[in-house]
Amino acid sequence: MRTPLIAGNWKMYKTVDETVKYLSEFCALMKGLSGVEIVIAPVFTALHAAAEAARGTNVGIAAQDLYWEREGAFTGEISGPMIRDAGARFVIVGHSERRTLFGETDATVNRKTAAAFAAGLIPIVCIGETLDQRERNDTNQVLDRQITQGLDGLTSDQLTTLVLAYEPVWAIGTGRNATAAQAQDAHAHIRQRLRQWFGGEAADQTRILYGGSVKPGNIAEIAAQPDVDGALVGGASLDVKGFGEIVAKAQTPKPKAQA
Repeated sequence: MRTPLIAGNWKMYKTVDETVKYLSEFCALMKGLSGVEIVIAPVFTALHAAAEAARGTNVGIAAQDLYWEREGAFTGEISGPMIRDAGARFVIVGHSERRTLFGETDATVNRKTAAAFAAGLIPIVCIGETLDQRERNDTNQVLDRQITQGLDGLTSDQLTTLVLAYEPVWAIGTGRNATAAQAQDAHAHIRQRLRQWFGGEAADQTRILYGGSVKPGNIAEIAAQPDVDGALVGGASLDVKGFGEIVAKAQTPKPKAQA
């Protein structure tokens, strides 16, 4: 069974005090909830405080990015071991905003994914097409390139550990949502490619999240799709009760598909 995962990406929001207050309320709200894994990604400055606030709860902590070197003269960067030392277990890699605003490529995503594994972190690797690419019917080609180049060199065992997040870039913060059917089509294509390149067993164990303007009103239909294993949630994760509602609607573990 693939246990659904709901990850909240806070982007550049919330101070340390705001983070601790949120997690105190949210962890109490989520206490005893089963059938879903929960992860929250605060800003770097709040990582340690978040990890301490979530200690002993069913909420995991993620960083929003990392650099691929362990240490060195890389002003402003943070390495995987530093993130692990701060108390995080997950790290987001290749988010669409990192790609579009900061020039990250599939090659850098690959290096960061390898660095995450080397540091004992679970990478949440983001892939997805822009509006222009979708309108040119290039979605599958873009996803294929991002998977082959971004996951190059990984083993089947590593694939089952990492989490993929399909982000239709045209549906992030735009108010435009992919339909449940569109999400399923993309997720099914991704899983089929994983099956071809890593084998059926690994592909059937890998969790693929949907990320694109997820809200309490649309998560149930999206999460019900057979190849959707949860969500990477942006703005809607900033509200305690709203995010709690999203988590509660994505609890049902799914059987592995058959190759």
